Amino acid sequence: MKFSIKLLALLPLFSLNVLAQQKTQNFSIKTAKPVDQVNVFLGSSADHGQMSPAASAPFSMLSIGPQTYPKTHTGYEYLAKKFEGFTHNRFEGVGCQGSGGNIFIKPFLGTDPAQSELLKASEKASPGYYEVSFENKIKASFTVLGKAGKHAYQFPKCAKGFYLDLAYAFNGAFVGESHEVNGNAVSGWITSKTTCGAGKYKLFYYLEIADHVSWKVVDEHKLIATLKGDLISTGINIALSSVSVEAAKASINKNPFNMVKEQSKADWNTNLSKIAVNGDPESAKLFYSLLYRTMQSPYVISETDGQYRNTKGELQKDKEIRYNGWAIWDNYRTQLPLLSLIEQDRYAGMITSIADLYNSGKKDYAGQNEPSNTVRSEHAIVVLLDAYRKGYPVDFNKITDSLVKEVDGLDYKSPDKALESSYDNSALSEIFKILNNREKSDFYLNKALEYKKYWNKDFKDMTKNDVDRMQARGLYQGTIWQYRWFVPYDVKGLIELDGGEESYLAKLDEFFARDLYNHANEPDLQVPLMYNVTRSGYKSQYWMHQLAADTVIQNYFNDNSRGIGSYIGKIYRNQPHAYLRTMDDDAGAMSAWYVFAASGFSPACVGWPVYYLNVPLFPSLSYNLPKGKTFTIETENFSLKNKYIKAVFLNGKPFKRNYITQEEINAGGVLKIVASAVPVKISDTENWISSLEK
Repeated sequence: MKFSIKLLALLPLFSLNVLAQQKTQNFSIKTAKPVDQVNVFLGSSADHGQMSPAASAPFSMLSIGPQTYPKTHTGYEYLAKKFEGFTHNRFEGVGCQGSGGNIFIKPFLGTDPAQSELLKASEKASPGYYEVSFENKIKASFTVLGKAGKHAYQFPKCAKGFYLDLAYAFNGAFVGESHEVNGNAVSGWITSKTTCGAGKYKLFYYLEIADHVSWKVVDEHKLIATLKGDLISTGINIALSSVSVEAAKASINKNPFNMVKEQSKADWNTNLSKIAVNGDPESAKLFYSLLYRTMQSPYVISETDGQYRNTKGELQKDKEIRYNGWAIWDNYRTQLPLLSLIEQDRYAGMITSIADLYNSGKKDYAGQNEPSNTVRSEHAIVVLLDAYRKGYPVDFNKITDSLVKEVDGLDYKSPDKALESSYDNSALSEIFKILNNREKSDFYLNKALEYKKYWNKDFKDMTKNDVDRMQARGLYQGTIWQYRWFVPYDVKGLIELDGGEESYLAKLDEFFARDLYNHANEPDLQVPLMYNVTRSGYKSQYWMHQLAADTVIQNYFNDNSRGIGSYIGKIYRNQPHAYLRTMDDDAGAMSAWYVFAASGFSPACVGWPVYYLNVPLFPSLSYNLPKGKTFTIETENFSLKNKYIKAVFLNGKPFKRNYITQEEINAGGVLKIVASAVPVKISDTENWISSLEK
């Protein structure tokens, strides 16, 4: 009996202890750092994201990372044991077999670099830092802060050195280089083809080895730097510039390695802390690992004195920080809208830089004198309109002629191009409305409305046998089913074309019921949100949750195939095989999609400062905004089973809309979403819908 009494007395204490443990297990920015949650190995194996663990800094063109054999698009394969060396740039998450891979360095033992094999024994990495140890006892560590980076090496006592290949680049993209050796330093410039080989970029660099070396020229692009045999540690300082060798040299960071590493970590933590999540620690790790990927590009191309080169290669100067390295066709839907919220101090410079593309003879892909690696820039006009409506300064008068030239030259040759081109025409119509030019606004509105004839021709009749086939009728990446929804600028008109709301809903239901949606690529990325314009908005809430956090079936892949075997499982996983097979992160596009979904709001139509609501993946999270303001999203009745919105309150008052605006977010406050396991099928919310009505 005494034993039982003691046990009963202990039970409340035990329960309290369990509750206390559960409480402390939740992630909170008050007790842990976002930077420590990031897994930089996410998406770094096979074709499951095309990301690398390279040491990088926010929006820096410099990233120091390993080259493995075999490799993925970024030069690194998580499962690979054999390393070839290290390079100093890569465009994270993009297709066409990637790009970058300049300034190759291999540490070696003995006298012949080719005979010195680098086999991985262990590695670790975090934002701003990468480290690997090899079986031959060489250890290499790297850190990056701004445009400057540091190497740190440990060697056994024996003959050793560094092998430099200045003609190294992914995909045989090397074009030309010029270098000069001066003491322990090498400096010069390198020209390489950009992503997909569409254009060329030129970077300048300055590299210095910490200890005395003797140089040997292997050929016109390859060098060997021999170190003293008794040396057991050394370092390398390196910096990149789009402007000049002198600018790169001025950026060299002479501070101790660990100091730079800690500064880089602190810098990353400041950026990652712009969104503070509270909740399940594993969910927080996935969230911050993906948020990290949204902050790697575009790249800062200007120097501290304001000098930069435009896309003609011309030297310019401006007080505003300038950027390059675009993947706008991929990330205008998600990553750029996210940066417009969380990187507001930078975003004005990004928008000025996009507008400036039109002063340099903008092309859809890269030009021949890019100041950094880049990909493509379709729909830049939509991004500029979106930014203007969010309060960012855009001087449309300066670039109107170039905007007109671009839009007038758009391609309507394939069904997808017709819908994509109409988006830009609608944006130009809105810009002319802003400029009070009614005549031209109406002209481009009528051009935009021509999408209807193309839609009726190719997307109305879904009984044809090619509607679920990749690249049917000359489509770029997608099916007729996936592209038929690409009218984000006029969903009201789309519903009318589809025969009214009943028919529209029936087609949407069929699309998802037959698993025709493809999250491995961007063309139908907005479709889960497209129930929001109807009385069945709860279905958008369901699908946003399902695609972000639950099991789905995916039949289509990014290699333009309908897979032999379906993928069944979660799309977003915190592991090297992170995404669907063949799914690229596309410069933060897919990561930003998840960040929005997890936050409880997503862009309704880029060009309008409007976000549709869904139930967040955390009990609470906050966006830390300029001027000390905070926008907090709280979820009442939080559970991953509660996918539906029962009610919404903004600053304590009932909020009868299924959307929120950028202005409301920027004002700060508390948005409370009451979640439910049961859908609210009869809703009294005001539903936002895009329309091209005159």
